[in-house]
Amino acid sequence: MVTAGAPVAGRAARALRDGELHLWALPGPWPGVPPPAAAELGAAERERAAAFVRPEDRLRYVAAHVALRRVLAAYLGLPPGEVGLRRAPCVRCRGPHGRPVVAPPDGGTHFSLSHTRDLVLIAVAASPVGVDAEAAPSAETADLCRDALHPAEREELAALPDAERAEAFGRLWTRKEAYLKGLGAGLARPPAADYLGERTDAAAPARPAGWTVRNVPARPGTVAAAALGTAGRAPGELPLVAHELPARCLDADGAAAVGLIERMSDEGGTREEGDHAGRTE
Repeated sequence: MVTAGAPVAGRAARALRDGELHLWALPGPWPGVPPPAAAELGAAERERAAAFVRPEDRLRYVAAHVALRRVLAAYLGLPPGEVGLRRAPCVRCRGPHGRPVVAPPDGGTHFSLSHTRDLVLIAVAASPVGVDAEAAPSAETADLCRDALHPAEREELAALPDAERAEAFGRLWTRKEAYLKGLGAGLARPPAADYLGERTDAAAPARPAGWTVRNVPARPGTVAAAALGTAGRAPGELPLVAHELPARCLDADGAAAVGLIERMSDEGGTREEGDHAGRTE
């Protein structure tokens, strides 16, 4: 575990509005990560990076985690290498392998990270959050995974034209992954246990209590979703503030990269009040 450091003089932490999701996208390809930037990673992250066999997988992991640390540094007012990260207790067994969280005393800032072939997504919020990005699935993948879904979700997909089924499955599956990541359960919780389909009628199955789940914009060929804990508040619209990180946020100068992210945050990003896929939970 990396412990949290002291705030940087002259750099203020950024406040997060309750019920609002900040989404940071880093599109690929990534030409490389300079050694000074990679040195910001913690020991566990460096060990994980070294375990990748394929160089492209290692690069994607390092780029994603350097970007994550620098985004969190902008919110916490810390140098990227001093951002404290640990694992929350598992929601099933209470062991130290739950979802990644910011270490105390900065634990009020929640985050989630996902990366696919050419996209890194980082979600930041004031309550537990999950984000997932996946390559758009094929029709074969949708058919193979259909039995893992909630019965009502299977019915919804079966009612769609063949040409629409794979896309609808991709939207649904990323919503499930984002929710399970935010919950901290991962696929240890059966995907069929919760309904996250697109029905809105009065007879639709109940959705997970205490969560708002939505699809979010992604680049062509990719589907993505986010989930935000809404305990103590009524579920509803999930305001989204989206930013696209430039490749220079991975440059060697971490302080300059964090300063860039701070300026982007101050400028406000692209705001969406509704659900990109027309769904709120």
